[in-house]
Parts: sequence; structure tokens; C-alpha cells
Amino acid sequence: MSDQKHILSILVDNQPGVLSRIAGLFSGRGYNIESLSVAQTAENSALSRITMVTVGDDHIIEQITKQLHKLINVITVNDLTDKKYVQRELMLIKVNAKPEQRAEILRIVDIFRCRVVDVGPEHYTVEMSGDDGKIEAFIDLLRPMGIIETARTGLIALPRDKKKSK
Repeated sequence: MSDQKHILSILVDNQPGVLSRIAGLFSGRGYNIESLSVAQTAENSALSRITMVTVGDDHIIEQITKQLHKLINVITVNDLTDKKYVQRELMLIKVNAKPEQRAEILRIVDIFRCRVVDVGPEHYTVEMSGDDGKIEAFIDLLRPMGIIETARTGLIALPRDKKKSK
């Protein structure tokens, strides 16, 4: 049993203090949250979905899940790690764009199906979304140009529909 990344999708009441109690559960037990994304659900404004990435072995994740279920405002906890799911992350990345680099940066942006959202005299700010592998590959290609700064949303994920048998 080795440590692996786990993606937890947690449906909670959309109320003040819920996120704080969940984060407190993790910090109080010495567990790290690698990525965290929270938003009200579109289907029900009384609910929020928390997507959290943490690292641990199966036993630790099982204990975390049991503790989360004990919290009053937690409705469901779903570990997506061994299930089929769709995941995305949004990133803004500001990169040096000297005149001799601009064409190359735009070519990379096009290949990765991103878009330039801001242009300055010596920089481009690019918006991209994708899975972790795509984002890391994009960063690796832009690193030689000189990355000025990045902002990432953290991972969001939903389970795929189960195939219906005929």
C-alpha cells in the first residue's frame, strides 16, 4: 500500500463554515490538501461541490472519508481515484514574449488549443484548461521563454456515466 493521489468529490450544504471544518479535519490530522476547488452547484444553489486532491494510502483515505461523513453538512463523499471520471483544471500563465519569441508562443498556444487573453509590450497571458499532463507539458514548453507567473484553479472532476447494459 503506497501513497497515491486521491481525488475526492464532496457534496456539502452551501453554508458558511463548512469548508473551514473540512480543512480543519485535514490539518488536525496532519494531512495535506494538494488542490482544492469549491463552488455552488448549478443544479441546486443550496449545495456546493468541493473537489479535493490529497495523498495517502487506501487506509488513510478510508479514514478521511469516514471522518468527512461524520460532519453534519457533508452529504456525500466520493473517491474518484479508481473510477472513470472527467477532470479539468484552468490555468492563467503570463510568459515573456519578446518579439523574436511571439510567433513560437502563438504556435504553442494554437497546438494546445489555448487562447491569449492579454497582450503587453513584453508578455502574453494565456488561458488554458486540461488535465494535469497537458498543463505540465504546456508549462515545460513555455519555461524556456521565461514564465512570469501562473495562477491555477486546482482540479475539478465528475464521474463518468455508467454504461447501461441492454
